[in-house]
Amino acid sequence: MVDTFRYVRLEKDDAACLLVDHQSGLISLVQDFSPGEFKNNVLALGATAKYFNLPTILTTSFEQGPNGPLVPELKEQFPDAPYIARPGNINAWDNEEFVEAVRQTGCRQLIIAGVVTEVCVAFPALSAIEAGYEVFVVTDASGTFNEVTRHAAWARMSAAGVQLMNWFGVACELHRDWRNDIEGLGTLLSNHIPNYRNLMTSYQALR
Repeated sequence: MVDTFRYVRLEKDDAACLLVDHQSGLISLVQDFSPGEFKNNVLALGATAKYFNLPTILTTSFEQGPNGPLVPELKEQFPDAPYIARPGNINAWDNEEFVEAVRQTGCRQLIIAGVVTEVCVAFPALSAIEAGYEVFVVTDASGTFNEVTRHAAWARMSAAGVQLMNWFGVACELHRDWRNDIEGLGTLLSNHIPNYRNLMTSYQALR
């Protein structure tokens, strides 16, 4: 008997955003995106979380070592968000303070992005699935050494039930309907997709 597919959608009232180990040292390892593209994607995901008022948690690993500090742009985006500087745990889910911060959100859906994909993203994503959460990994706001490594990580997570999305898909699924806020969503997309700005300019000119 074939199982019936169930479309599990992101729900803005039940989703939290976890930004894992976007640190200055680790980001230098990202080679599957250009530096400018990757920075834009990460900040676009952050802007999406802010737009939908999603509980957001920042975490880093071993800042005093080669991983380096959190990139300042994320700290500026989320000055009041929980910030868990893990002393050494590679898997963020092994850190009790981080897991408690996740619990405190009250959300059952976790949107996760980080560096590097096969470790800092995959490990907590798999752990969260095991703990009963619905997990959505943002592929273009997570980076690693090369495409071979990234596809292996995606396959491992997908096999465990993780949903793979990009930041644009996350924004649109959370929004549901353009009529909810045309200008708001249009501005969010335009700020991070140059071609979308052209689309919105044309729309505004016709109004």
